[in-house]
Amino acid sequence: MNKEETGIAVKVWEETTLTKSQAVPKRRAKTFFTTMSVYNVDDDEHGPGEVYHAERVLANGDFYTGQWADNLPHGQGKYLWTDGCMYVGEWYRGKTMGKGKFSWPSGATYEGDFKGGYMDGIGTYTGSVGNTYKGSWIMNLKHGKGTKSFSNGDYYEGEWRRGLQDGHGRYQWKNGNHYIGQWKNGMINGNGTMIWSCGNRYDGFWEDGLPKGNGTFRWADGSFYVGVWSKDPKEQNGTYYPSGSPAGDLDWDPQHVYLVDLTDSKICQGEKISILPSQKMTNWPGIAGEVNQKQLVYRRWNDGGRPKRMSVDERLSNYSLDTDGSLNVYTNGDVDLRNSEEGMENLQLDDLDSGGGRVVLKLPPTPKKQGETIARGHKNYELMLNLQLGIRHSVGRPAPATSLDLKASAFDPKEKVWTKFPPEGSKHTPPHQSCEFKWKDYCPVVFRTLRKLFNVDAADYMISICGNDALRELSSPGKSGSFFYLTNDDKYMIKTMKKAEVKVLIRMLPAYYNHVRAFENTLVTKFFGLHCVKLTGTAQKKVRFVIMGNLFCSEYVIHRRFDLKGSSHGRTTAKPQTAVDPTTTLKDLDLNFIFRLQKVWFQEFCR
Repeated sequence: MNKEETGIAVKVWEETTLTKSQAVPKRRAKTFFTTMSVYNVDDDEHGPGEVYHAERVLANGDFYTGQWADNLPHGQGKYLWTDGCMYVGEWYRGKTMGKGKFSWPSGATYEGDFKGGYMDGIGTYTGSVGNTYKGSWIMNLKHGKGTKSFSNGDYYEGEWRRGLQDGHGRYQWKNGNHYIGQWKNGMINGNGTMIWSCGNRYDGFWEDGLPKGNGTFRWADGSFYVGVWSKDPKEQNGTYYPSGSPAGDLDWDPQHVYLVDLTDSKICQGEKISILPSQKMTNWPGIAGEVNQKQLVYRRWNDGGRPKRMSVDERLSNYSLDTDGSLNVYTNGDVDLRNSEEGMENLQLDDLDSGGGRVVLKLPPTPKKQGETIARGHKNYELMLNLQLGIRHSVGRPAPATSLDLKASAFDPKEKVWTKFPPEGSKHTPPHQSCEFKWKDYCPVVFRTLRKLFNVDAADYMISICGNDALRELSSPGKSGSFFYLTNDDKYMIKTMKKAEVKVLIRMLPAYYNHVRAFENTLVTKFFGLHCVKLTGTAQKKVRFVIMGNLFCSEYVIHRRFDLKGSSHGRTTAKPQTAVDPTTTLKDLDLNFIFRLQKVWFQEFCR
């Protein structure tokens, strides 16, 4: 606000004060505003909860204009700070709440959801130097799924946690290099694939931004190096296979990847937000009192190691997360709870633990996941390792580009490839900790082309099935006797099959392939691969399985699940209505909805 606008505001205040004093005396003792406020003539005429338009000039020079109720911003409004910051959007009882836009003097902006003064929900932050983040936020921090374009031309799309890349994500450098895989605390960490613009690629494990552990480096000409990776040459161990040569060559130095190939693939840090919207919130009258009624209490440890109760007026430095999702808060007086990025105003306050002086703040509940995690000691743990090793081998293996017009020979039931996986490794397979086994790919060219038709990225596919996270086994087999496994990200379902079922699937594969080509939005189950694991030794056990897309992997919350077969015989769920939850599988006679489609969708569905 410039001097001329301030002068007008003071003049308006003088005129309204004169008019008001001639009518009834003002109750100045209870108002937050000093003599610099623009006080509307009809302020005292509005009842409790009534929303009306108002303008306010605060004593510190800040200015608010918009909807007003009970002496607080409430509804749509604009707030201008003297330092040049501005918020335009929705308010609720003095706090930014709902849709809004916050602007900084530097030119940076955030537009999206607000909760309790924080950037919280879905929103877009555009920095002053050109960085742009669009995605999910929790209490001023990037948290959830989001994309970020950096000012230097780099780009990241994937998961975030507490402001940093964490989980699964894709990073694209300006020079054309890109990485797809796991992240931790803003660094490449876990299983992932780096692809250079020249066509070279690395598939394997990473630690703190560098290859570490089992991995394979492949050149565009088909040559590759497989082994254990480490920046320490003493820990490096592997074999180089030149293109077209049956023998390995040990002359190539894998340290070249660390010293040369990765030097131009640094992660851009971006810019730091100078001041957070929650730090700009004004302490309106009545807000502090509401918080103090609860007298939020948390635990503080003194020198003797005993807990001591403290109020929210103290300062927060640390907290821990219990296994049940509860948050225990501790303090040593270093950080302000209300103004820090780690503020907890929107967490749910549970009952006080009067015995230990602890308050339990409940985080939003984690959605329940189906199945039992296959950890070490599980009866199918080695089978899972075999499956993951085989998938990594099949999908990561270099293959010539194929046309969508496949030859009939690609669908031949005899079109299968056997690969032996000894524990010590071989010319084409890495060393592993499982037992020796054989791996079979059925119609590999057909399924590779199907994955292409379904727009499945090879690296993403491998990460989902073969990443650090274990598969989950569903609690009981279906009526067919098959077992079902889910990937940790819920994208893919793996189903065991009988030999006869495999034959049927291969027999129908040509018709299935043609249908998928003709109808790109088909609702038919998506098949991505058909494989077999054969354990060596006395057992000679064969396990055949198909990899399918999981229909229930969706960005939408699923409230009800149905298994519809188009029959009424025995097609109802035995569970009482009170026991039905989002994981219950309902049947045809349980369906009590009528679906209405847009005309275009209806026609496409019928077609």
